[in-house]
Amino acid sequence: MTVNVNDPSDIQVYASLTPDRMLDAIEATGVDCDGRFLALNSYENRVYQIGVEGTVPIVAKFYRPNRWSDEAILEEHQFTQLLADQEIPVIAPIVDGNGETLHRQGAYRFALYPSRGGRAPELDNPDHLEQLGRFVGRIHAFGATGSFAHRPKIDIESYAVKPRAFLLEKGFIPAHLTVAYETLTADLVKQIGESFERAGEIRTLRLHGDCHPGNILWNEGSAHIVDFDDARTGPAIQDLWMFLSGDRAYMTARLADLLEGYTQFFDFNPAELHMVEGLRTMRLIHYAAWIASRWDDPAFPAAFPWFDTDRYWEEHILILREQAALLDEPPLVWD
Repeated sequence: MTVNVNDPSDIQVYASLTPDRMLDAIEATGVDCDGRFLALNSYENRVYQIGVEGTVPIVAKFYRPNRWSDEAILEEHQFTQLLADQEIPVIAPIVDGNGETLHRQGAYRFALYPSRGGRAPELDNPDHLEQLGRFVGRIHAFGATGSFAHRPKIDIESYAVKPRAFLLEKGFIPAHLTVAYETLTADLVKQIGESFERAGEIRTLRLHGDCHPGNILWNEGSAHIVDFDDARTGPAIQDLWMFLSGDRAYMTARLADLLEGYTQFFDFNPAELHMVEGLRTMRLIHYAAWIASRWDDPAFPAAFPWFDTDRYWEEHILILREQAALLDEPPLVWD
């Protein structure tokens, strides 16, 4: 998720992506589509399962215009392919006969992927968490061997300061809540910074970036990690904390399960636990601004009808107040 406002022409490009144009674009790459397609659960990009004559379906991802440069998209593709070459269970894009993974048809940029099925992992299952930890540890062990040149960092400025300013400037917050939001989030930005300072000097590396249960496809005792669209540089804990929720005792137990697998492949710095609630708070602020930045895309009001209501913002501010309290608590402990 990146907070950049859609240009009206970008929205027109997406609106013009009819089924016929989509299938024509895919067939131009040499794929023999059978006419079947199914829209998959994605809002930032347009993603479809596509039927192919005589074989299994594939997945086509049409990129939102002007979100990433070609270089940034190709860097993501190269990273996932290198991970797949290490036999890490990620879904890398299909390479065509010319060695290409990123295709262009008129105004559309897209990539094709193998289709994989599965369900979300059971986060209260120690075996699932340990195996997830092993997969993420292997990703990080490889991610630490190089660096991104075209993809940004996870930091307070891009995940909290700028999204907060965008929401205030564009008037999405109801007038009677604006002062409460403005003062609360100003304090939160300071608290997040302090929590990161308590972590000290933290190593950064190439990450999945958006490693939540919805991006894990669990199937027959194994898993595939999908959607590296938000791959960035950041602290290792960014790819771990989204598997942790609930009360402190529950999160502590789940953390132990996750790190049991993770540390088989990559060292974990316990100081990064100071960052968990800060990263969670940043995601909450950023997520609200992401929806707001896409509000002119007709898909967003249809998918998030509750967003533009007083009740949503009242509840959002309440959740942020709870985060303010959590940011003052001691970090989780891993023995």
